[in-house]
Amino acid sequence: GLGFNIVGGTDQQYISNDSSIYVSRIKKDGAAYLDGRLQEGDKILAVNGRDLKDLRHKDAVELFRNAGYDVSLKIQRRLQPQNGPVGHRDGGESGGLPLAAFLVPGLALAAAAVWILLRYRQRI
Repeated sequence: GLGFNIVGGTDQQYISNDSSIYVSRIKKDGAAYLDGRLQEGDKILAVNGRDLKDLRHKDAVELFRNAGYDVSLKIQRRLQPQNGPVGHRDGGESGGLPLAAFLVPGLALAAAAVWILLRYRQRI
């Protein structure tokens, strides 16, 4: 395959009142992943010049399956995150405070406690 999954279509709208086809997942080490240009959440407008507008999901899937070896995609990049099952490729951080904000002070406190304990034990 092409190394990605899609969602959407006239019969399975991913976004309300939008029957477009979207990339839901890029498969690691698949063709799309290795190429690096396609991103999760991208809207696919056409495959090999064939417009995907107003297609049922299964018809869109069939178009991708029969696309051949050299595939040309016309896409629209997602500008802002959407709600829904689409994943993200942002290095794994999910927002908020990074884990290091908790680990560094915690490790410093633990090291200080061990140092105090060792100093105290030497005096006994």
